[in-house]
Amino acid sequence: MFKYILLIVAIATIGTAQAQNTIRIVIKDAETNQPINAVTAKIEQTNLVSTSDANGTIIFENLPEGIHNVSFFIEGYSKHNTSFTIPFTSEFLEVLLESEAEEMDEIVITSTRGTRSISNIPTKVEFIAGEELEEKANMKPGDIRMMLNESTGIQTQQTSATSGNSSIRIQGLDGRYTQILKDGFPVFSGASSGLGLLQTPPLDLKQVEIIKGSASTLYGGGAIAGLVNLISKTPTEERELRFLLNGTSALGLDINGFYSQRFNKVGLTVFASHDRNAPYDPADIKLTAIPKFERFNFNPKLFLYLNENTNLNFGINTVFENRIGGNIDYIKDQSSYPNSYFEKNKTQRISTQFTLTHKFNEKESVIFKNSFNNFNRVVTIPDYVFDGLQNSTFSELAYSYNGASSEWVAGANLYTDNFTEDGNTAFPLRDYNQITYGTFAQNTVKANDWLDIETGLRGDYVVDYGFSLLPRVSALFKINNQLTSRVGGGLGYKTPTIFTEESERIQYQKVRPIDSDFNTLEKSYGVNFDINYKTYITEDLSLTVNQLFFFTNVDNPLVLTPLSNDDYQFVNIDGYLDTKGTETNVKLGHKDFKLFLGYTYTDASVNDSGVKSENPLTSKHRLNNVLMYEVEDQWKVGLEGYYYSPQKLNDGTTAREYWIFGLMIEKLWENFSVYCNFENYTDTRQTKFGSIYTGTLSNPVFKDIYAPLDGFVVNAGIKIKI
Repeated sequence: MFKYILLIVAIATIGTAQAQNTIRIVIKDAETNQPINAVTAKIEQTNLVSTSDANGTIIFENLPEGIHNVSFFIEGYSKHNTSFTIPFTSEFLEVLLESEAEEMDEIVITSTRGTRSISNIPTKVEFIAGEELEEKANMKPGDIRMMLNESTGIQTQQTSATSGNSSIRIQGLDGRYTQILKDGFPVFSGASSGLGLLQTPPLDLKQVEIIKGSASTLYGGGAIAGLVNLISKTPTEERELRFLLNGTSALGLDINGFYSQRFNKVGLTVFASHDRNAPYDPADIKLTAIPKFERFNFNPKLFLYLNENTNLNFGINTVFENRIGGNIDYIKDQSSYPNSYFEKNKTQRISTQFTLTHKFNEKESVIFKNSFNNFNRVVTIPDYVFDGLQNSTFSELAYSYNGASSEWVAGANLYTDNFTEDGNTAFPLRDYNQITYGTFAQNTVKANDWLDIETGLRGDYVVDYGFSLLPRVSALFKINNQLTSRVGGGLGYKTPTIFTEESERIQYQKVRPIDSDFNTLEKSYGVNFDINYKTYITEDLSLTVNQLFFFTNVDNPLVLTPLSNDDYQFVNIDGYLDTKGTETNVKLGHKDFKLFLGYTYTDASVNDSGVKSENPLTSKHRLNNVLMYEVEDQWKVGLEGYYYSPQKLNDGTTAREYWIFGLMIEKLWENFSVYCNFENYTDTRQTKFGSIYTGTLSNPVFKDIYAPLDGFVVNAGIKIKI
């Protein structure tokens, strides 16, 4: 009998010892006290790794006696370290993780007009901010073309071989289907659309927000392919004074300065820049790859904080530029080469922005916005002058309600666009006066812990073209802390205009005016669906994968059609334009290294009266690869590689594929940094693939521009922060 008692005691003792060598850990959110799934825990002494379940629980067994250090990490929470002792006598160890939401909230997404953090917005919003924005600005400090072109699904399209004018294409759709905003104001539309990207230096930008797909609920017509919202910096109590001086091997110079500060109830930001370039012809074909230009920007903005609930700001944006491309001998000595080809662009922009915001309480507010835009452009080529003045206004009154589980924004706006052409010829003038009245409402609701839904409805009445009703819906599915998904879609429209990539290529020569009795609105529908996965593979190796699928259809698109008398007329074809494809983004982070891999597949086609053809100037396959090495506040080194697959051109031929490579190095100190960027160091140039024009040098007919013309360019500069 005594033997049996000893056996029972021994078994109990062994069981107790094994229990003491096991630890149960429960991981919760420090703020909500809710369990956190998919947290990775690593015990340093044994290299044991485990992941929490849906109850936030992790169990480690058969641990040796002694003190053990354990680290916890998951995307969206601060890394946490703690220790415990084996034998462990308590029932479980509770670990509370602090969310990194406070840090994320510093980046406020303004394009959706809500108060949610970016991870809780049903609409997919991409943004470029902070260090990433500065790194991209190093590559081309004078404008934002390269910054946007390096994003998946976005391609900047050069529309003039000699002057460099460019537009932006999102997911294979022409530039006129993308709305470019400055702080929510449509100042880059109409006659200025071909130059907006060239005339916007990035130094005064806080961030760039990109919405792909229909975004018409809040922003009306034109946002069929999506929108790009350029968000300016705002003043803080700490003074910010920055200067940038940049020079290029392509004979360019950029001088930028930015100042901001808040003084109690008054704040001020001032941005000024001077950008210039000598005519540059790396191919030695007597035609400019980069035109001669001189540009001045001056953007002051005043902020008044009238009381705790009311503030207003008023800003002025100005751009003055002279640009001439063409025969480089003519540009250097016009009197000696009188019969040469040239293209002159003289532009002047003066726009105002006024915003008044009043909060009724913590949840309700009203905002009034108004802008006036004056844009004058004169395009001169041999024997032809296009001289036009655009005056446009935008006014909006909106009400916002930000509740705990539901947010509302509703309002009305008025957009006017008047264009007057100064012409002394018998050709019909392209004058127009467009007025659009709009109302909108949008609701974002947290249906439950795993589902957020955003619905919107807009009604626009365009004088001469009629009424458009634009519904839109998006949903965010939070499958777990690592896996989320978004799906959304909506309707859109675009008012007919002569200012497109097609007409820009021929400087609007012989392009007949839009006729409201003949032309109609271009109307669209589209859907996006994405899956986003974030995890830590190890303590130091993070992985983020985003897979997006998109589809957009534009009915009766406007196409520039040649007539029998050599004129051109915009015609709404009997058919449709559609684009579909995928975007794949992979981000790997390991200590000081970050690797970005992006792939875009775009299938864009035009169906005209049953005849289907590929939409020109669209790469079906694109690769975006960036490797960054960064030692905080010391070094930044970036290596880039971009691939473009063959593109169909407007003349029916197919362009060849090509790669572009770049290298950027920056050394940082406390108050200044120096950088050097080797852009396109393999010297990929379209002029290497063949001639960019037919005919004679004095009367060239230019082919489509699908690859760089400037080739290998080195730029270097210094940034000073006082």
